Amino acid sequence: MIAALTNHLWQSTLFGAVAGLLTLVLRKNHARARYWLWLAASVKFLVPFALLVALGNHFALGSHFGFGKTYLPAVAPLAFERFGPVFTPVISTSITASITAVKPHPISWIHILLWALWCCGCAAVLLTWCVRWRRTAGIIRTSEPLTEGREVETLKRLQAPIEIVSSNARFEPGVFGILRPILLWPAGISERLADAQMEAILAHEVSHVRRRDNLVAALHMVVEAAFWFHPLVWWIGARLVAERESACDQDVLRLESEPEVYAEGILKVCEYCLETPLLCVSGVSGSDLKKRIQGIMTHTMSRDLGWSRKLMLAVAGIVSIAVPIGIGLMNAPTGQAQSQAATTPRLQFEVASVKPAAPDQHGTFIHASPGGRLDIHNMPLKELIVLAWRIQPFQVSGGPSWIESAHYDISAKSEGNPQQGENFLMVQSLLTDRFQLKIHHETKELPVYALVVANKDGKLGPQLTESKEGSCTQFDPSKPPPPPEPGKPPALGCGGMWMGPDRITAVGIPISQLSPVLSRILGRTVVDKTGLTGNYDVKAQWTPDQSQLQALPADEPVPQFDPNGPSIFTALQEQLGLKLESQKGPVEILVIDHVEKPSEN
Repeated sequence: MIAALTNHLWQSTLFGAVAGLLTLVLRKNHARARYWLWLAASVKFLVPFALLVALGNHFALGSHFGFGKTYLPAVAPLAFERFGPVFTPVISTSITASITAVKPHPISWIHILLWALWCCGCAAVLLTWCVRWRRTAGIIRTSEPLTEGREVETLKRLQAPIEIVSSNARFEPGVFGILRPILLWPAGISERLADAQMEAILAHEVSHVRRRDNLVAALHMVVEAAFWFHPLVWWIGARLVAERESACDQDVLRLESEPEVYAEGILKVCEYCLETPLLCVSGVSGSDLKKRIQGIMTHTMSRDLGWSRKLMLAVAGIVSIAVPIGIGLMNAPTGQAQSQAATTPRLQFEVASVKPAAPDQHGTFIHASPGGRLDIHNMPLKELIVLAWRIQPFQVSGGPSWIESAHYDISAKSEGNPQQGENFLMVQSLLTDRFQLKIHHETKELPVYALVVANKDGKLGPQLTESKEGSCTQFDPSKPPPPPEPGKPPALGCGGMWMGPDRITAVGIPISQLSPVLSRILGRTVVDKTGLTGNYDVKAQWTPDQSQLQALPADEPVPQFDPNGPSIFTALQEQLGLKLESQKGPVEILVIDHVEKPSEN
């Protein structure tokens, strides 16, 4: 949340800076153009670009479901790249222990302190405005409506059907209210003003009403309450008031009022009124009074916008909206999959059974045999999602706690012999239908590791050797091997891999299959940049750190490890000749919006 807020603040600050530069370009034009630019800068604080990006994603996706989506990087969960008859992966309890997602960190005291500080500041701003509003409302309740007199006749000439009330309080004239505005007129001020002066002052207030200035002030008040800590918000508020009053002054002068008469009327109002302006009303003496009087007396009538400047503002407005929406359209990874899903049938199993796993089962077992049969035993829903979308556990966000604690057995049969990757899509369909799974995805810029060759000469470590043809055993894919005993590695055939919290053993695998395994262990995406081709035998052992030990299930005893053993980073470099380099890159996050436990069948 803090990262999202930081992004929103710097984007809004940049937007405000651009608006400020545009106001400099339009400094000789009518003040209403600059007023609307500052208003846009204020509203930007309430409309994050992320919302427009999400809107673009929505247009690209067509729905919230990531159905048919193959998430990248195409990572093989549980240490194998794909379903198929080539190999039969077997996963023991140790594997399940080592790939359990790391629990998120609890909210720290500093987050609570920051939240409390923001609430106090927001409450203080709102309370200040509330006190001023109640004060103004109290003055209106004690005021008397005016139905006749010079003021009423002048408003009729100005064709302004607005209610006017008179009060004995000595404050400047101003407009209060949004839906039903009321003009506050101090009693006794009329005797001090000539007819022309009164008409100019009332024309100023009528301009506030027609421009809906009180509505804009209320909108910016919300911005100030929410972002009270940002100096730019208060600067924008001051510029809004200044340009608002200048725009009303220019409207009065356009009615052919004499500048001297108008300026003298404003000064007489200020001499008569003893109190400071009410901040809940649009008054006549707001902003820098000296600068306003100078502008009125010099009669600097600002010219209207020409076609070139109108085009410039139109392009700026379109770009500010179209760019984030376009980013959302271009970065919607599921857009292509959704369009394909709309034109092609959804891949599904012919028959499928989903049942809760027996509580006494140990380890996780997966077997895909020729003829389209798939058996998955003792796997939690979260790992099924990881399996189907080919992502890592740390890339799954949301969902109830039972998606990690409740284990399921799945037996499914498809027609024919599924092609590579089709089983993944059919498991996605199964989870969507049977678990009522609804998901969407997000892309975040996060730290990643690049897996590279450590030695500049390309020499590999002693425990990473290229697998020779015929050096490994080919298991019969139609006969699943028996699950291994808890804590003991299984017999590995070609393409097999076994991993525990402190070791990896594999036979005849490409290095691309090592990256997802390291991702699980480290809790961070690992990208293969070794450039190595072919299949390799891998054997590495290390001493897990505290974060890896915390990933072990609570009900499983912690194994004993050599405290003087190498870390996983050292083991990779010394034993395999590989190195992990910290970088940043885009990482797909799959967010669970809705899920239900399936009914037994």
